[in-house]
Amino acid sequence: MLNSAILIKVKSRLNKLASNDYDNFEDWQVIEAFNKAQVDWCRRNLHGVNQKQEGDEQSTRRIDDLQKLLTTTSLVMQNLQTYYESTNFPQDYLQFKRISVKAKNDCCKDPKNMVVYLGEQANVDQLLRDKNKQPSYEWGETFATMSSNAVQVYTNKEFEVVETILHYYRQPIRIEIAGVVDPYTGITATVDVNSEFKDDLVEVFIDECAKIMAGDIESQLQMQRQAQSVENNN
Repeated sequence: MLNSAILIKVKSRLNKLASNDYDNFEDWQVIEAFNKAQVDWCRRNLHGVNQKQEGDEQSTRRIDDLQKLLTTTSLVMQNLQTYYESTNFPQDYLQFKRISVKAKNDCCKDPKNMVVYLGEQANVDQLLRDKNKQPSYEWGETFATMSSNAVQVYTNKEFEVVETILHYYRQPIRIEIAGVVDPYTGITATVDVNSEFKDDLVEVFIDECAKIMAGDIESQLQMQRQAQSVENNN
């Protein structure tokens, strides 16, 4: 959907032009609200905080809507004895999905796919001592943690990590309108950047955007109507 259509749709939901009952919104305000609407909607539906309580892969609707954001990146790992830690982290990271690891040891030079569970930093000491949960090259299992924008893959000195792939949901691409100041950077955009999502989902973002802006201008009736529209089409 073109950004010009988004501007028209958002403003038409907030203004009553025929009766001259309207607010003057700058284009950059609509851009900011729409980009916030994208992130708010993604966070809510990745977590399942919606009417149906569905998370990111609990229905084909969620898979269809969110698969656009699911991506991978290769992590550069450094050996810190008990674990390997990544030295790079994606700048557009939004939410964790899974980690894929290939490893080898002195007895097996061919890389082996490991099953990696995401653990909690608070439980690292217990996980390393638990015979059922500690890293095991023989069973092809280990655990990983995340902290300070880094991934830690624990080995307990049993094996060497040779490849680590982080699967994650990235931040949505922010829309921009040529000639309008980007509220996030303060720089005037030179080209249009349209929403990357399919049109039916953009329509939901438009309602979410109108809800945010209605709240900003303290229009409770419009905010409630747009909030209900978002959930009805979710």
